[in-house]
Amino acid sequence: MTPWLVTGAGGMLGRDVLAELAADPDAEVSGRTRDGLDITDPDAVRAAVAGHRVVVNCAAWTDVDGAETAEDAASAVNGTGVRHLARACARAGAVLLHVSTDYVLPGDAEPAGHPYAEDAPTGPRNAYGRGKLLGERAVAELLPDTGYTVRTAWLYGAHGRNFVATMLDLACRRATLDVVHDQHGQPTWSRELARQLAALGRAALAGRAPAGVYHGTAGGRTTWYGLARETYRLSGLDPRRIRPVTTDAFPRPAARPAFGVLGHGGWTRAGVPCQPSWQDQLAAALRTPRFTELASTAREASTTPA
Repeated sequence: MTPWLVTGAGGMLGRDVLAELAADPDAEVSGRTRDGLDITDPDAVRAAVAGHRVVVNCAAWTDVDGAETAEDAASAVNGTGVRHLARACARAGAVLLHVSTDYVLPGDAEPAGHPYAEDAPTGPRNAYGRGKLLGERAVAELLPDTGYTVRTAWLYGAHGRNFVATMLDLACRRATLDVVHDQHGQPTWSRELARQLAALGRAALAGRAPAGVYHGTAGGRTTWYGLARETYRLSGLDPRRIRPVTTDAFPRPAARPAFGVLGHGGWTRAGVPCQPSWQDQLAAALRTPRFTELASTAREASTTPA
């Protein structure tokens, strides 16, 4: 059996990766939550990685706005911590799959423009993106042949806070919702990304997948407004309750990219399938227990007299 280590195992993606690997009879998987492994501690990282063949790094500072006033702390996790993991993997002879973000890119392309290729020039616009780019560079530097950076975006899933769950929750309390329509991206179900990460790890072990950057997002593109409307439509709610507004209506400490659509050319070279379209992923996700329960509650609230 192949020993796998999943860091950040208590988070939305980490929990899905653990579940995906648990179903693989050839994988022996161990997970470390944030409390169980501080990736900013090099000695702890070295001890945790020892004896594993594949490490999937789902550990991250995810508070995008908070990073603006705590950039050193955010970069200690997203940059220096990843460097510790990469160095430990090099020492142990392990493959590293590191999860990164579209925020390392400038995000200023036209809405109808071509998706960013994996080798597109980087140019983060906020502190969070700068820290994540430090992590990407550490993987490329220390693991040129066995390091894999997988950028993702707009994640939602069964665990933790996310946009899809929030939209359904707010449907219980608000007649209408204002949602941004001028940010373009690819809503991605964490379960699909987990499947893709597991497949990439197996391909890496088999020598089929070139090291480097991959884009782990759904096919197609939409806006937050489009995602909210489709969530409502598929959940039996009236999508007309969603109203479009510009980014200016919701000022945030950290700048958000207007365009985060990513290309998927790397997967063909690795022999790993691209993810399904965002619409297909959303439809499948909304049939799972967490979202069916939220949708049912929202529908009931919509028909209850005020």
